[in-house]
Amino acid sequence: MALRIDRDRTRFKQIVRGKIRQNLRKYITHGEMIGRKGKDLVSIPVPALDVPHFRYGKNGKGGVAQGEGEVGQPIARGGDADGDGTGQAGSDPGQHILEVDVSFDDLATMLAEELELPNIEPKGKANIVQDKSRYNSIRRVGPESLRHFKRTYKEALKRQISEKSYNFVDPRVVPFREDRRYRSWSTIQQPETNAVIVYMMDVSGSMTDEQKSIVRTEAFWIDTWLKSQYDGVERRYIIHDAMAKEVDENTFYHTRESGGTRISSAYQVCADLLDKHFPFEEWNIYCFQFSDGDNWGEDNRRALQMLREKLLPRCNLFCYGQVESPYGSGEYLRSLAEAFFGANHDKLVLSDIPDKEGIYDSIKTFLSKGK
Repeated sequence: MALRIDRDRTRFKQIVRGKIRQNLRKYITHGEMIGRKGKDLVSIPVPALDVPHFRYGKNGKGGVAQGEGEVGQPIARGGDADGDGTGQAGSDPGQHILEVDVSFDDLATMLAEELELPNIEPKGKANIVQDKSRYNSIRRVGPESLRHFKRTYKEALKRQISEKSYNFVDPRVVPFREDRRYRSWSTIQQPETNAVIVYMMDVSGSMTDEQKSIVRTEAFWIDTWLKSQYDGVERRYIIHDAMAKEVDENTFYHTRESGGTRISSAYQVCADLLDKHFPFEEWNIYCFQFSDGDNWGEDNRRALQMLREKLLPRCNLFCYGQVESPYGSGEYLRSLAEAFFGANHDKLVLSDIPDKEGIYDSIKTFLSKGK
C-alpha cells in the first residue's frame, strides 16, 4: 500500500508538470530553461506554487474590534492609511517562485505533447552495435563484491529451517558457504542509433546579439528533442561571414565579425566535416542554418548548387531559419523557396523567425516531419 507521503509527492509532481506545460510556450519563447543544472536536469522557475502552511498572527496585541480606538485610526500594519507603500521593512512573505528540477527526458516528452511532434524513424541501418553487460541472473559462485545478500539470507534461512536448527526464540541466521548467492551478468549486443547536429550561423555585422539569443534558445530545444530520439548525439558548430570555420559552442554564440557574407563557405566546411567524420551510411545527419538572409549576390548560385548536390542527399533534415534583423535583406529565404520547393524537396524545411515569439512555431515547423 502506498504511503500517504508518496501519494502527496506524486500529486505534487503532477501539479508541477501541469504548471510547466501550462507555461511551456513562455519558457520556449523567452528561454527560462536554458540555465542548465547538472548533466541531466534543468532548473525551472514555477511561479505561484507554494506548499500550504499556517501563518500566525500577533495574538493579544490588539487589532480590529479589540480595545478602544480613535476615529480615523488606521488598522492595517506596515503603512499609513493612504497605502502608498512606504514605511519600514515588512515581515510578510511576498509571491514565491519555486525552482524545480526537470529531467531532459520529461522536458522532451512535454515538448512533444505540446507541439504534437512525431517520433523520428532513423534512416536505413544507421546503427552502431556495442556490447553491454546486464545483471540478470544468480549463481552459486562469484566475487564477494557481487554477493546477493537477500538471496544468501533466504538460502541460509531455508537450510536452517529444514535442518530444524532455527531457533524462533533466538532467531539467528548464519550463512554457510553453500548458501551464498552472487549476481551474474550476460553480455548482449545493443544497437545504438547515432545522430549528429551541425549548426551553422552567419556572424557578420548584420547579425546582432538579439538574433544570436534567438538562435541559442531554439538550438536548446532542438537538442532536447533529438537527444530523446537517439542514444548518442554529436553537435558541431560552424560560423561564417565571408569565410567559414568550425568552432566550439561558446565561440559559436559569442562571435561577431564585420565582414561580408558568403553562405557557400559554411556549406563547404559542413560538407568536408561530414566527409571526414560522419559518413551518411552510419549517421543520421541534421543541419540547422541560421541567418538574417544576407548573402553576396554572386554567391547565391554556388550556395544553392552545393546545398542540392553535397548536403541534401546526405541529411535526414536540413533546416534553414531566417532570423529577421534590422540590417538583413531577407533575400536568401526567397531564393531557397524558388529553387527547391517546386522540386518537392521534403528534406529541406524553411522557417521565418520574426522575433522571440516566433521560436515556438519555428521549432514545430522544423521537427514536425519526424525524419
